[in-house]
Amino acid sequence: MSIENKKSAKPDARSKLLEAALSVIRMKGYTATTVDDLCKAAGVTKGAFFHHFSSKENLAVAAADFWSETTGAFFENASFHSPEDPLDRVLAYLDFRKAILQGEMAEVTCLVGTMVQEVHDTSPVIRDACNRSITGHAGTLVADIAEAAELYGATLPGGAEGLALHTQAVIQGAFVLAKAGNDVRLAANSIDHLKRYVELLFGRT
Repeated sequence: MSIENKKSAKPDARSKLLEAALSVIRMKGYTATTVDDLCKAAGVTKGAFFHHFSSKENLAVAAADFWSETTGAFFENASFHSPEDPLDRVLAYLDFRKAILQGEMAEVTCLVGTMVQEVHDTSPVIRDACNRSITGHAGTLVADIAEAAELYGATLPGGAEGLALHTQAVIQGAFVLAKAGNDVRLAANSIDHLKRYVELLFGRT
């Protein structure tokens, strides 16, 4: 997913570094990304980096929160919220996730999913920031899923929260498959399977 920050026409050094983190870390991975890489991509000095962030880890936590804020606005304004039927909104969300799989691998994959796979055991603060982002996004689906379950009389193992988290597990796993196979279509296929699973859960065939 390609995200643009439209808050400021002339972002400051901190904003430039956060924007750089979104692209560079998704392309190279957290471990392989250096402070020099981030400064070069942002067009700022190393002094500017350490003025705003005490370490690469500190920037990564801020980048995860920035990712949540930026993608949150992106999804909040997306068209999948329009259908009146709550199940149609959930299915439209999955269609939207598939539709935005456009561009290079680093443009369509998830920053926090990329980072947490690398540092879940070595950096608890980054892991927790990534968890906040992933579970926070899943949380935005819970109300629609719960409303759909009530409307359709569907029993959901794990409840609406469980299904919301499962959607993110499948999508994050789809990104892994896409990276491993170097083919974004693998992610799209996984989302298609997820959509069929959701339709079966709610008796929509």
